[in-house]
Amino acid sequence: MKFNGFLTIILLCLSIGIMCGVVNAFSTPESIVAASRVYISDVTYDPGSFFTGDIGTVTVSVTNGNGNQSSVVNHASFGDNDLRLISRPYDSTTNIGPLQTQKFVFSVAADALDGTYYPTFSLSFRDANGLYQRAMVQIDNTPLELTVVDKPDAFSQGKKKAIYIQVANPRKNNVRNVILEVSGAGITTTPSRTFIGDLASGAKIPVNFSVTPDQETTVSLLLTYDNGNNPHTTTLDIPITFGIDKKQAEPVMSNLLVTSVGTTYHVTGDVNNAGLETANTVTVTSLSPAVPADPYKTYVVGALKPDDFGQFEITFTTDGKSSSVPVQISFKDSDGNIYTSVQDVTVPDGRLATTTSNGSPLVPIIAGLIIVALFVGGWYFYIRKNRK
Repeated sequence: MKFNGFLTIILLCLSIGIMCGVVNAFSTPESIVAASRVYISDVTYDPGSFFTGDIGTVTVSVTNGNGNQSSVVNHASFGDNDLRLISRPYDSTTNIGPLQTQKFVFSVAADALDGTYYPTFSLSFRDANGLYQRAMVQIDNTPLELTVVDKPDAFSQGKKKAIYIQVANPRKNNVRNVILEVSGAGITTTPSRTFIGDLASGAKIPVNFSVTPDQETTVSLLLTYDNGNNPHTTTLDIPITFGIDKKQAEPVMSNLLVTSVGTTYHVTGDVNNAGLETANTVTVTSLSPAVPADPYKTYVVGALKPDDFGQFEITFTTDGKSSSVPVQISFKDSDGNIYTSVQDVTVPDGRLATTTSNGSPLVPIIAGLIIVALFVGGWYFYIRKNRK
């Protein structure tokens, strides 16, 4: 019995010694040094910064810097109360080979308001203490911006006008799938939907569309985009009111000269653009009661830039009863809309061949008769004097 008790004590001591040897084998100075060469080489967030409520991912890259020794790790986890972990942590054991990198991907949710936060990544070693590191992340609720770059001062019913918009990304990260949609009651828009695609941090891009209103209304702009896989929107309303566009081209006739033979009239002059935009395809023609006649029924002046001018000439016939004739100037704006203006031109009596300049009538036939009368009178006095 004494021998059995002594044997039991010996076996117990051996077991304790073996267990201590195992513990020492798992936690040695060599294993601690090897674990110190395992480090976090990269942390990447998608999206790069979060809106409050966004869901995204964080990828933590762990590199084994040992050249000839593997490292066994387990229980990798990430997050805190501000950037909450919504996926399961890594509970299984992973072996990271010499000079190899292991990526750990976690799903997270941003629960905090605007600010900079430092959630923690933790990793346990089998043969040493754990690895801990804080990884900075930003929660930023700054949206994309819509800015009106240029638009008409006023709109006209049924006339197409262009509106120029700028889309800008003031965020610190890129966004994806940017789309601009235009809508409104009583309007026709072209295009009504524009796909912009990805927009880098700090980037801006111009977008233009045309609006043809049937009534005074509001144009609503809806900008949709994805921050990571999270949809977001920006809106902008543009009022559409009818009136006179102060920038619009304004062709005006001047330096008019009217000549006539019977009831056929020939009018020449200048067309000046007194507006702030280019007048395209400027034409001049006469209206009823005049009837356009060859050779210049309609005169095409062409395009006139602001403060530019061009010459024209038109011919027409009348019934000889009208003292003035309406002359029409028409032009197109940059959107293809046609505008017209009418100016009355004074015409002389069609029964005599006359000329009118700047509205003052000259009668060359009467002037000729006066010259003839003077000549005849002078000749008469000359004959009488010689007879004496």
